[in-house]
Amino acid sequence: MKLHKIFTPVLAALALIAGSCSDSYMEDLNTDPSKANGIDPNAQLTTAQLQTYGDLGMVEIYRNYHYAFSQMLMGCWNTTNYGGRHTIDNNEMCRIWTSLYPNAIKNLTDGIHNSEEEGLTNINAALRIYRVYMMSLITDVYGDAPFSEAGLGYIAEKFNPRYDTQEEIYAAFFNELTDACGALSLSGDKITGDVIYNGDVTKWKKLANSLRLRFAMRISDVDPDKAKQEFEEALMADGGVFTSAADDALIKYMEVSFSFGQDTYSDYRGNALSKLLFGNDPANNPSYLCSTFFNQMYNSGDPRTFIFARFYYDGLMSLTSPDNRIDLTEEILSKGIPMNPRDPGAYSWEPWPAGYDSDIMKEIAENNPSVEVSMARETEPKLANNFLKSDNPGVVMTYAEVNFLMAEAALKGWAVAGSADGYYKTGVRASMDFLTDNYGCRKITDEEFSTFIANNGIGYTNEQRKAAINTQAWILHFTNPSEAWANVRRSGYPRLKSPAEYGFGQFLTGGQEIPVRLCYPVLESSYNKTGYDEALDRMGGSNSWYIPMWWDVD
Repeated sequence: MKLHKIFTPVLAALALIAGSCSDSYMEDLNTDPSKANGIDPNAQLTTAQLQTYGDLGMVEIYRNYHYAFSQMLMGCWNTTNYGGRHTIDNNEMCRIWTSLYPNAIKNLTDGIHNSEEEGLTNINAALRIYRVYMMSLITDVYGDAPFSEAGLGYIAEKFNPRYDTQEEIYAAFFNELTDACGALSLSGDKITGDVIYNGDVTKWKKLANSLRLRFAMRISDVDPDKAKQEFEEALMADGGVFTSAADDALIKYMEVSFSFGQDTYSDYRGNALSKLLFGNDPANNPSYLCSTFFNQMYNSGDPRTFIFARFYYDGLMSLTSPDNRIDLTEEILSKGIPMNPRDPGAYSWEPWPAGYDSDIMKEIAENNPSVEVSMARETEPKLANNFLKSDNPGVVMTYAEVNFLMAEAALKGWAVAGSADGYYKTGVRASMDFLTDNYGCRKITDEEFSTFIANNGIGYTNEQRKAAINTQAWILHFTNPSEAWANVRRSGYPRLKSPAEYGFGQFLTGGQEIPVRLCYPVLESSYNKTGYDEALDRMGGSNSWYIPMWWDVD
């Protein structure tokens, strides 16, 4: 959005009274000398980047729906009540739409317009690339959506933007990424305020091309010829794709004091998703791993099992920090407490796994009589503290993901230099190292990795290989919930069953099957009735969350 000089009703009245005042006088009176006439497009990029995971109001949708539908988290009230029980709540479902369109999309669109006028080709290209990425978050949740006319209210008086079809949106993605990548130049303007790559033009090129790989794979079932063409062209494009973890597109956040006060919703400096998973009532409503996610790792001997999952006593926990949790993991493992207590897909962990009397807590209870010694819910796997810090990175795309995309491309017979098995192994290793490099998790040893791969190879049939690749991608994308849910729907792996299939059907309020999209905001039927109605007509007249994406034909 542009900043413009403000002519208030009060000043208008003064103008009528003081008719002899010159136009220049009133212009000066109406201008705040401390304010700029416009916003630097670089600052608009910064704001959009930080909003991606820093907007507390928006990322609530990940905890409420994405993590539940991908069966990664379950058990905390929010995740269980909304996504776990398939509860339709329009206020919760619309968060990405109502947060991104008036903020990030508007800022990026305005920045693109301003940078074009000023001849700033590099920041213009970066803004275009990031706008494509942010729009992918919207379309992959809702389907058809405003894209070509989005954010053009002031610039072009497009106050009721057209809902482009998802097929049109993806076609535009490829064009935008190709053009933007070609426009980036080492001799061009400096990109400042970039909290992903610090203005490194060569890495922005790699991001543009790597996103083309992601989007090509996304449409590979519905338009395989176009997908193959775009994937192969992206590999050959100027700048190449990610070749190491140094290329990872990660948003840098700060360690900031965190509360759930009103000011928190407009402060994007910290990773709000991490803090949200810590919770505003952490001792009583922490984030638990879904049994599907936990069982997949535990049953496969994955060395990341107890990197993601820990067993804590939270009775002494602070409202602002997880540091005084008491970690009971090693004690519980040594006592042989059963680690496979629930069916995959269970919308809740009830009844809890077997309890026990804790020796650790007995010692603590000697000085604190209020502390419980008998453990019950503590044997339920919770999300580890490493993932609950506000300076955790915001994940856009990683080298590990590129390897999984390359593995599946090789499986499809596309022109990639390497084997599916080789890319799979490299992707798994990179996925494990990603946790060490960015979340302070312990290093997975070469021996642990080799043992895991020996027992969890890529498989023999194409379907086994596709399952292995995308199950590992699912684990990788734990810290990127939008991509996790999108890729599960696209690939069909891992095969997730509805909670109804495990006997929880009576608790489901919005349908028995796992939803495949979220519904448009109800207010769109008033604010943008023409576009909204056209989109609904293309879906058979229903705003149902059981109507799949255009690319979801698995």
